[in-house]
Amino acid sequence: MAAPASKNIHNLNGKWQMNKSLSGDFGAVLSLQGVGFIMRKTIGAASITLHTTQLEGPPAEPTEDPLDDAAKTESVTHINIDQTMTGGIKGTTERRCVDNRRREHTDWLFGHVSGRTLFYKGADAKAQIAKDFPDPFLLEGWPDDGEDLLVSYVLNLDKDRGWEATQVWGFQTAKDGTRRYVRNVVVTKGEGSKQQRVTVQLIYDFLGERDDEKSEDAELTY
Repeated sequence: MAAPASKNIHNLNGKWQMNKSLSGDFGAVLSLQGVGFIMRKTIGAASITLHTTQLEGPPAEPTEDPLDDAAKTESVTHINIDQTMTGGIKGTTERRCVDNRRREHTDWLFGHVSGRTLFYKGADAKAQIAKDFPDPFLLEGWPDDGEDLLVSYVLNLDKDRGWEATQVWGFQTAKDGTRRYVRNVVVTKGEGSKQQRVTVQLIYDFLGERDDEKSEDAELTY
């Protein structure tokens, strides 16, 4: 189902299911992130739904960037996502604090990570993203109407994994002609001529508002 006009990057509240026919194949992304073959195949066959709550509140801790007294009381956007998967697979829980501060966490699927999340607002949002994250795939498909976008950057800190993932979130017209919630994802590993790079676009159906606004214990905060 297409996203209603009321939904935008500042109102992601609701249930969003990945549309497998419109999205790209994210198996190569999971492989570069160190997810094993069997788990990749299992996740690839599952239906993935994001149960999202977006709200304002004080910034989350802990953070790698010090919070002074003023920062502790300011109001920032929180995007809380409880992910569910069919096939008996444990989902992940994302707790994103959109203040561009780095936060670490260890996740059962993606390992030990450090991440930060931030908004890019206004008519020059795309130009600013291109400057800060210069990978052309991240900007594919976004309209030129000045709609705000969100960037999530995650660095894996495990010695044997060590990948970087950048996502741009927003709303754009999918290939079926409907307005959709979309994530453009780029994952890299290594440097220079040895760098590996994979990309995927994830597109979601809107299933309706959340049935239960109670959040589970956090597993990710960045």
